[in-house]
Amino acid sequence: MDDANPLEQALHAARALVLADLAARDVADAGVVSLVEDAVTHRRWWVEQWPEGVEYVAGLVAQDVQDALLERHGRWPLCPVCDAGDPHALDVEPELGPEPHWVCAKAGVVVAPVGGLS
Repeated sequence: MDDANPLEQALHAARALVLADLAARDVADAGVVSLVEDAVTHRRWWVEQWPEGVEYVAGLVAQDVQDALLERHGRWPLCPVCDAGDPHALDVEPELGPEPHWVCAKAGVVVAPVGGLS
């Protein structure tokens, strides 16, 4: 593996950011880590097909893991901003763009960059 390769650097960074968010919310068990690895593998293929998308990989991996967790464990990450009403998940914005962050769409606030949940 070539660590100088921008694709591999982006994939390693995406993996680290998403794992940091999972650990911050105490859901980084072995099964969930496998979901991250699956998402990284899928996005490796995706960015090989579209190299210009390399800067979008972190947000896409975060969304992929979020979708996989919804099917397995429920909503993640839950919004820490809204106290009233039904619990809801944060969204990744931009959906396809650089510097992704977690936002509460209900309150319209940025909660943290991807990798920066506490």
